[in-house]
Amino acid sequence: MYAFVLSLYLVLMVCAGIYYAKRKVHDDKDFLVAGRSLSFFVLTGTLLATFVGSGSVIGGASFVFQNGPGAAVFFFAGTPIGAMVMYLFLAKRIRESEAMTIPELIERRYGRHARTVGSIIILLAYIGIVSYQFIGAGYALHLAFDIPSWQGTLISAVIITVLATIGGLVSVAYTDFISALIIFVSMLIGVPIILSQLGGLSGMYAALPVEQQSWTGGLSLWQAIGFFLPLFLLLLGDQNLFQRFAAATDGGTAKRSALGFCITGMVSIVLIVVLVCSTRVMFPDINPDTAMLVMAEQGLPGIVGAFLLSSVLALILTTGNSYLLSASANLTQDIASGLFKISIPEHKRLGFNRISVAGLGIAAYVLGSFFPSVLAIQMYSYGMYGAAITPALLAALLWKRATSWGGLAGMLTGCIVTLVWEIGLGKPLGWNSVLVAMPLATLMLVVVSLLTQSANERVQALKQ
Repeated sequence: MYAFVLSLYLVLMVCAGIYYAKRKVHDDKDFLVAGRSLSFFVLTGTLLATFVGSGSVIGGASFVFQNGPGAAVFFFAGTPIGAMVMYLFLAKRIRESEAMTIPELIERRYGRHARTVGSIIILLAYIGIVSYQFIGAGYALHLAFDIPSWQGTLISAVIITVLATIGGLVSVAYTDFISALIIFVSMLIGVPIILSQLGGLSGMYAALPVEQQSWTGGLSLWQAIGFFLPLFLLLLGDQNLFQRFAAATDGGTAKRSALGFCITGMVSIVLIVVLVCSTRVMFPDINPDTAMLVMAEQGLPGIVGAFLLSSVLALILTTGNSYLLSASANLTQDIASGLFKISIPEHKRLGFNRISVAGLGIAAYVLGSFFPSVLAIQMYSYGMYGAAITPALLAALLWKRATSWGGLAGMLTGCIVTLVWEIGLGKPLGWNSVLVAMPLATLMLVVVSLLTQSANERVQALKQ
């Protein structure tokens, strides 16, 4: 049953991707921002699917399995809070900027060198995000087809890379919408079925280990905050979401979709936490990374579990597609064209984007072998992005006193501190690097900006 439904689902996903690619992808603008044509429902679906990928159903599930529902609030709260900030302040501004990448917007405020630094940092973060999509999809294929996890990872890497190479954002957005709808319905049906077996929500909670019934699940407050900040900061400045808002039909659609994402995101998080905590009670000895997948295969009735497992895999695949596509945009738009001034003829740009996607897919597969778990890669990638890119981006959009030198100093500080903390020092105190890197990057941005303002800029700032 599971292997059949999963195989059918994968075939349909590939066919849908090819269909939309042939119908709607004609140039690099269609490939990168879907021709700026996405409607409210499609945009909301693809926003949700982007964040209910491996980061939520593998890395997030692993965190909840090990630390409980109270700690899950810290881990997942960044999604709805960040989405609400986007709705109130950012989504419409992003769409109306007409930029296709974050570094393109950064250059307008901070200059060409800042664009180059931002592009490299995003590549470092996004290749890590893509790599754990490969691993997460590999787990799903391992459970469904009883093949070694490494084979599943390799197969998923090929599928993700091929789909991203063929269709770009158009095919990803529409397949995202379908997958998000199916997993949403599957979880809505599955949660009551599971809770009825465990004596309801209270029965499930009472059966959890005692240490998981506290608000922080045994983590210190600073450790808990260290898990909240990476996802929150990534979401606020995520180029992947930026591209989706840029693909909306207009600014109003982008803003409404941010609200839709906030609402559906909150409901999805509650459903994921309940399913994972139920898995902790029913299957306490499994690999934490596989909690959602084991529940789909062993805890739910056949057809519901099969659809949940299939949609989980599909969302992981499309999230991988999305981040590969976004990294490709940096490589082609910001590094090749921006830094090296390579002039690519218009009729060759689409092909160049596709070649870059394939190369980045190979790099992501190699990177995955250097981290012990999905959660470890996730915290590195989110922390790198949240500390180095998000403060500079928010300042570019919201703070008129930020200067070129300030933005550049903030990005470099966030990147260097993240690498030193995670790799050089091995995460002292068990803290994720964002707790140190983000405040230092923000402080450096503000201080350097104030010190490098011209006299005329200071006068104008005082008048505001």
